Amino acid sequence: MRLKTLLGDYPVTRALREGKVRSSIIELDISDVKVPHTAFKRVVRDLEFDVAEIAIVTYLMAKSFGKPLRLLPAVMFGRFQHPYLVSVSGLRPKDLAGKKIAIRSSSVTTVAWIRGMLADEYGVDLGKINWVTFEDAHVAEYADPPGTVRAAAGKTPLAMLLAGEVDAAVLSDPVPQDERLESVIPEPTAAAADWQRRKGAIQVNHLVCVRNSLPQEIVDEVYRLLLESKNIGAKDSPACPFGVEQNRRNLEVAIDYVYRQKLIPTRYAVDELFER
Repeated sequence: MRLKTLLGDYPVTRALREGKVRSSIIELDISDVKVPHTAFKRVVRDLEFDVAEIAIVTYLMAKSFGKPLRLLPAVMFGRFQHPYLVSVSGLRPKDLAGKKIAIRSSSVTTVAWIRGMLADEYGVDLGKINWVTFEDAHVAEYADPPGTVRAAAGKTPLAMLLAGEVDAAVLSDPVPQDERLESVIPEPTAAAADWQRRKGAIQVNHLVCVRNSLPQEIVDEVYRLLLESKNIGAKDSPACPFGVEQNRRNLEVAIDYVYRQKLIPTRYAVDELFER
């Protein structure tokens, strides 16, 4: 069985992509997409892929709108999002009320993690921030909430920040090496370590989903291939845990943040994510 597949090139997937890991019953036809998140709309709107990398927030929102996809407990990568909210004026979380923050989209996973931390860790009222977006959500049924405006065509978060058109911005990895840019969250590396210690979790970003219609033996074989590839290229990496129990706490925290931000209407139990 040939399965149309969306997977990025990471240590966890490299052995699979290079053909070092194979199956006798399935073949993953990996699409030539260099930046996987640019195809996430195709995953959840067009249901184009049998197997697909997907951001956790995109998946949770897709599930809430009844998309026929289920999750695999296979993390492609996780990272702590503390350094990615930056300003050029020394802003701190307590200063954000009434400010404009540029974000790629209201539903970007990095943004959801950052908003959750701002509310939980620093007591920020997210409703008092003016959010400036640049594109719509991957899930077509979701509409930006009140307090959100769309940037003019051709603008970028970094350019607007440096021009003083916004007060802060969530930037992509890596954050540009520019001495004008400063993390809004103080000492982000230490803050991330403290968050992990207290929450008992890592901030997962992309996992893998499959079509509900795939037989269970095929789904099991997809997971086996992914796990074998991970064990070759990233066996000891804490950034890409595999397994339901290994990800239970990570997903509990993610679900809680996304639910409280009203991106999904239901606080799912972790096990529900893996069901048809």
